[in-house]
Amino acid sequence: GPKSGGPLYLYRLLSQAPPDVLSRAQRVASAPLPGPTGERNLYRLVPRDGVLCLAEDDTDRQRQLDAVLAVGSRALWPAQAKTRAHWQRLPRDIQARVSLVDEWAAQGTSFDAVLLHGTPEELIAVQQVLAGREGPVVSVERLAPGDPAVPLERLVVERSVSINTAAAGGNASLMAMA
Repeated sequence: GPKSGGPLYLYRLLSQAPPDVLSRAQRVASAPLPGPTGERNLYRLVPRDGVLCLAEDDTDRQRQLDAVLAVGSRALWPAQAKTRAHWQRLPRDIQARVSLVDEWAAQGTSFDAVLLHGTPEELIAVQQVLAGREGPVVSVERLAPGDPAVPLERLVVERSVSINTAAAGGNASLMAMA
């Protein structure tokens, strides 16, 4: 049913997702879902609020940024000399979608996903830092340096809303009246 997970959840059950998983899901990026009488179900994909992009190489960092922008999210880059130089080469409208952060590990730095082009050892180090932070669990997607296949489906969130229309005699707008 609509409350048990959407199209993107199904791919988590596979050992390897098809390469076009997000384009398949975007066909129903916002759609009503069938449900029982007296219930209205809506499904949609929304971009994650902020994605921390960790990469030593400009090409990998640009691949991450392209993926983040493709889903409509915002990127956070560590404020290092290399990333600042890359940021300065970006068009102004793209610069507005990238935040440079001095300490990404700080509690006040907000992001809900991490893209890492790095080694397994770097992944462990990032996960240890994230485990020490308070708040929700943040997923990390690690790619090998030079890997162009950034998984776009990991940068969106599935939202499903179920509205009980039977409680107001089938008219949900009556429930909003004070």
